[in-house]
This record gives sequence, structure tokens and C-alpha cells, in this order.
Amino acid sequence: MTNKKEKVGNAFCHIYLIVLSLIAVFPLVWVLLCSVKSSGELTSNPTRFFPKHFTLENFTHVIQDLGFAKNIGNSLIIAIITTGIAIVISSMAAYGIVRFFPKLGSIMSKVLVATYMFPPILLAIPYSMVMAKLGLVNTRIGLIIVYLSFSVPYAVWMLVGFFKTVPLGANKFQTFIQIVLPLVMPGIVATAIYTFINAWNEFLYSLILINSTDKMTVSVALKSLQGAEILNWGDMMAASALVVVPSVIFFMFIQNKIAGGMTEGAVK
Repeated sequence: MTNKKEKVGNAFCHIYLIVLSLIAVFPLVWVLLCSVKSSGELTSNPTRFFPKHFTLENFTHVIQDLGFAKNIGNSLIIAIITTGIAIVISSMAAYGIVRFFPKLGSIMSKVLVATYMFPPILLAIPYSMVMAKLGLVNTRIGLIIVYLSFSVPYAVWMLVGFFKTVPLGANKFQTFIQIVLPLVMPGIVATAIYTFINAWNEFLYSLILINSTDKMTVSVALKSLQGAEILNWGDMMAASALVVVPSVIFFMFIQNKIAGGMTEGAVK
């Protein structure tokens, strides 16, 4: 009787999870299907699920005519540089906190992550004024510096937990490079992915600090399509697919590493 109840319970859980998965994946499937429909079909019969005629004209128009490939390149450059610098700085900072200032460092890391309590819009004007005085408005460097100011504190806070799980050994920089870093690599990978996604998806500061189309990131470029006088839903769906689908595929391959890394960094 107990086994029968367990089987019924497991079946119910599986059905429940399948339904939730279908609900979660439906918007992405809808975007993909709409992106391969013709403009006429999207206008005349917008609720049709499967496309009557398969076409890639929306992707061609977005990439070639609207220059969306350059926007993707800008976001990749900014996100990769931000991630690289943030990981280098935060890993050394977290190691220094755990190795040399364990008590003070714990307080410092909590103070650093407290910066996330402030909404981004609150700092928009101060950041704009600082970047204007430094002459870094409408530059990728300025945007990277702004992203680092948010990414590094959180990355330090995350990596402190990972470094606490590793025996520190001798007080040598060589120990940090050859022993400690390989042991905390799952945590570094998880932190790097989190930093990259944040930089890739960020919209507010990219909108404020970048005002030329050749340096525009994908999030702002996608929003600019919505602000057109005549909204082309085919272009919007194709551009959305170009932004979202690579991230989804990437997450499918590295989700186990993220989960494993976050679990290993848990502090008891």
C-alpha cells in the first residue's frame, strides 16, 4: 500500500513538473516560431502557432540591415572584459580576506555586498556625473568600470565562501596560483558565469552612458526596436531569439557546473 502511494505521489510530482516546464518554455518556443514567420503572416494571423511559410528574412534584416551583429559584438566584448577583470580582482581579494584578515574580512565582504541594497536607478546620476568628468561617457571602458563596481563586490562575497573550504597552506603567492585556485575553480566558474550574464543583460547604465549606435549593447538595441514608429514584430522576435537562445543553450551545457559550484561554496 505504501509503495502504491509512493508511485502515485511520484507520478503526480512528475506531471506537475512537466506542466511547469511547458509553461516556462512556452514563451521561448513562441518567440522562435514567430521569428521564422513572414511579416504578413504575423500581421494577418498573429495567433497562429506554427508558421505557414518558414523564412529567415527577419534574421537577415536584423543582422545585416539593422546592424544587430555589431550590438552583439559590443555586448560580448564588454561582458567578457568585465568578467575577466572581476574574477582576477575578486579571487585575489577573497583569498586575501580569508588568508590574512578572516575576522575583519568577513565584515568587509558583508559591507561590500550591502551595495546591492541600493537600486541601480539611485546611482544613475552620480555615475553619469563621474563618467562625464573622467571623459568616459559613450565609451566601452566607462561602461566596464560601472559594471565592475557592481560585479566585484558580489564576486568577492561569493568567492570568500569557496576559499574558506580550502586549506590555505604556506603564505606564498605560488600556493594561491598552483594549489588554491584549482581547488576553488568550480566557484570561480559559477561566479564568472553570474558576472557575465549580469553584464550581458544590463540595460540601465548602457542606455545612460552609451549614446552612439556603433557602441550600443544588445539590451539597448532590442529596446530601440520597440521604440520605432512602426513596430516590426518579426524583427523584434528575431532579435529576441538572437539574444536569448544562445544563453539558454549555454546554460543547458553548464547548469551542472553552476549547481555544483554554488553547492561547494555553501558556508556551514
